[in-house]
Amino acid sequence: MDFDSFSEILNVLTRNKSRTFLTGFGVFWGVFMLVGLVGGGDGLKEILNNNLAGFATNSAVVWAQPTTKPYHGFRKGRQWTLNYDDIKRLRAHVPELDVITPTISRWGANATHDDRSASGIIKGVLPEMQKVSEPKMMYGRYINQMDVNQGRKVCVIGKQVYKSLFPKGGDPCGDVIRIDSVYFSVVGVNYSDGNMNVNGNDQQAVFMPLSLVQQIYNRGHSVDIICVTGKPGVVMSDITDKIRHVIAKVHDVAPDDEKGVMVFNTEMMFSMVDNMFRGINMLIWLVGIGTLLAGAIGVSNIMMVTVRERTVEIGIRRAIGATPRNILSQIIQESILLTSIAGMSGILFVVLVLQGLEMANTTDGVAAAHFQISFWTAIGAVLLLSVLGVLAGLAPALRAMSIKPVDAMRDE
Repeated sequence: MDFDSFSEILNVLTRNKSRTFLTGFGVFWGVFMLVGLVGGGDGLKEILNNNLAGFATNSAVVWAQPTTKPYHGFRKGRQWTLNYDDIKRLRAHVPELDVITPTISRWGANATHDDRSASGIIKGVLPEMQKVSEPKMMYGRYINQMDVNQGRKVCVIGKQVYKSLFPKGGDPCGDVIRIDSVYFSVVGVNYSDGNMNVNGNDQQAVFMPLSLVQQIYNRGHSVDIICVTGKPGVVMSDITDKIRHVIAKVHDVAPDDEKGVMVFNTEMMFSMVDNMFRGINMLIWLVGIGTLLAGAIGVSNIMMVTVRERTVEIGIRRAIGATPRNILSQIIQESILLTSIAGMSGILFVVLVLQGLEMANTTDGVAAAHFQISFWTAIGAVLLLSVLGVLAGLAPALRAMSIKPVDAMRDE
């Protein structure tokens, strides 16, 4: 397309500014919807994935609840607790399991350092807990086996506890904090900000060796929760009933009492999230492409009206030697130019909107999610606009090609 042709096309499109604007706005809105929904959907998916980040996808969590069925002479509603021996039983009778680790929690603990204090949750854990819920260590280390064996008075503090006790920042490892009436040495800071936690938010937790928590709070051999992960290739859904039966048998709970022995299969949750976003992405593309097609139909309509208004002009051009190919080329170029200008404006505007949304979800200089579209998504949108531009101009171009010079003069 040379400069003269480009100027001529612009002149044609600006003859009726209001009609051109309304048609261009349809394409603009279609691109805005498609690209905006794609970018927004990707951002929401990243936020949800960040909330689930670090948690094993092939895991399950087991805990005790009041029974809901009578069994072995016991009434329903009976309270019972898990114990440390249940770990040995699971390891012996469910060989499909890889990691089996218990957790003890104490709510409402008060941690102090100098004149600062923070309320949190005490979690007694074993080193294997890292394989279930991976910590994000900002400083120091996690609880290790030596801490458990020797009952060391050490702790790892969560993100919110760290910010409350050490507002000036810096490495707190080696500092001593007091929890209730006992002093502990800080050996690490877990900066994990995921919302997939076991028995309480990790950001507000203080992690200690399991043996130490059992001793300090007289918990004996009882545990609150048992976390397990399957070996590679094992589907947790296939062994959840087996896990429940092993636990239920020794505690006189009905083997089919799913609420009495709770086994929360995180694998199903991750699968549900994936299926949900797969459906959302399909809906996004259907809505976006449908809106774009509506805009393309509008472009086709305005080009058809333009061709009708330019019947005499096209007839004169045919009379002085313009070929049908010249007429076809000009009409399609006009259509492509209109869709491209409107579409590129829509892409630019939605990128600015997504950037603002990303900045609004930035905390401590770190974005919670990236709402921007990928480079290939933008390229795909441009190619789609070009194809729609050609299709939108095809019918008007064929109409223009069919105009005969004699008929055009007669209309004049």
